[in-house]
Amino acid sequence: MNGQTVAILENRLGAQIVELIAKRGGKPLHAPALSEIPDLDPAFIAKLVGEWEAAPVKAVIFQTGVGTRALFKATDELGLSDKLLTLLAASTVIVRGPKPTGALNSRGVRIDLVAGDPYTTTEVIAQLTTLPLKGERVVVQRYGGKNIELEAWLQVQGARVLEIPVYRWAMPADTAPLGALLAALSRHEVAAVVFTSASQVHNLFDYAKAQGLSSTLAGNLNASKVASIGPVCTVALKQFGVQPQIEAHPPKLGPLINALDAALTP
Repeated sequence: MNGQTVAILENRLGAQIVELIAKRGGKPLHAPALSEIPDLDPAFIAKLVGEWEAAPVKAVIFQTGVGTRALFKATDELGLSDKLLTLLAASTVIVRGPKPTGALNSRGVRIDLVAGDPYTTTEVIAQLTTLPLKGERVVVQRYGGKNIELEAWLQVQGARVLEIPVYRWAMPADTAPLGALLAALSRHEVAAVVFTSASQVHNLFDYAKAQGLSSTLAGNLNASKVASIGPVCTVALKQFGVQPQIEAHPPKLGPLINALDAALTP
């Protein structure tokens, strides 16, 4: 990457991406645009499991690996994991991609339907169309925000949606790195910007708006090479007038870094 500056907005895996960029000769500029705040209420989980026993659930949708692991950690602490496994065995289990698949495999959960590549809500819904859902209860393991598209589709099918919130997304407590990133972008000192979630896009533009800098942000990003982890992230960027030059195929970290390296290396 020839010493070029690469901005990284990822938080949880940020240190890993920083290391990968540095190993390939880039100069990482780490400016987390997102934080994950635990939002799992043990009393809610206990109540949900009790209600689940009383009224069967047709389908359970797992959307993220971190959320799936957090759910089982909570049921472990409550002594309810065996009961949860029994309930899952009697339901149709749907996963959004490889990360929740891995988390469920570690618990021996049978997986019935798997969303295809690139693991977006569109692929989840395509799997759900095989199920009769009218009047049925469907549990959705929520990620950092509501999946409005999925919930609306389920409601149109006549399903009753029960959400399991396990964490929520927020602005990082320390926004100084974001300020430094906006300044560097305005000086055209950033060769590439790496986005690994749609929420990072929204938070970055929200922060820029609060600083009175939103009108120039899209142009400054487009002056660099914008790298997107996948189609959901790309859609969010385009909504703000940003055209990614790099998109990972498949939407995973390894292919993203490889594509970025190729784009920055003569």
